Formats: sequence, structure tokens, C-alpha cells
Amino acid sequence: MSWQVFYTDDAKQDFAKLDGSHKILVQKAIKKVSQNPVSIHEGGYGKPLGNKNGTLLAGLFKIKLKAAGIRIVYDLINDINGMRIIIIGVRADGEVYKSAAQRLNKIGK
Repeated sequence: MSWQVFYTDDAKQDFAKLDGSHKILVQKAIKKVSQNPVSIHEGGYGKPLGNKNGTLLAGLFKIKLKAAGIRIVYDLINDINGMRIIIIGVRADGEVYKSAAQRLNKIGK
């Protein structure tokens, strides 16, 4: 059973800025992970994030597209089996994770 995928408005804009080939990669990765987005420690695909370098991302997960250098950060809305995409971006010295933390504050999590 697939989890429902939601995008924040910012994540929708991130996706729109990607070129065509990266959009396809991102869509495939999200579709795969949405089949079981829980933590890898619980048998899912989710790679847990933590609180490092001033970013408070505990409880969030990442998808790494190594070859493209893209990171996708998401959280889970367990009561409705929802997966909310927070950010899609280039790793670039951890900038994507700093931006994810700022977006979390913006959406009130």
C-alpha cells in the first residue's frame, strides 16, 4: 500500500525548477519510497535525519539521489499514511538541510 504524497508549496517550486531528467529521477525515487517511507530501522526506505550542525531535523527522513546530487527531505503524517515533501534540492555543503530546518519553522513543526 502506497502512502499519500503531499508537497509543501516551497517543495512544489523546488520541483518545478528541476530540469526534465532530474524531475523524472525525483518522481521515481518518491514513488519508490512512498511504498514504505518509514525508517530503515523499521523495514522501510526512510533514512532518518538528526540534529546536527545547528539543524533540528530529528523525525525527518531523506532520500539521496547520489548521482544527481539531489536530496529530498520529508516527514510522515502517520494518522493518514501521508508523506510530506519539505524540500528538494542540491546537497551543496548541507545547505539543503539548513533550508529544510527553516522551512519546518515556517510550517510550524
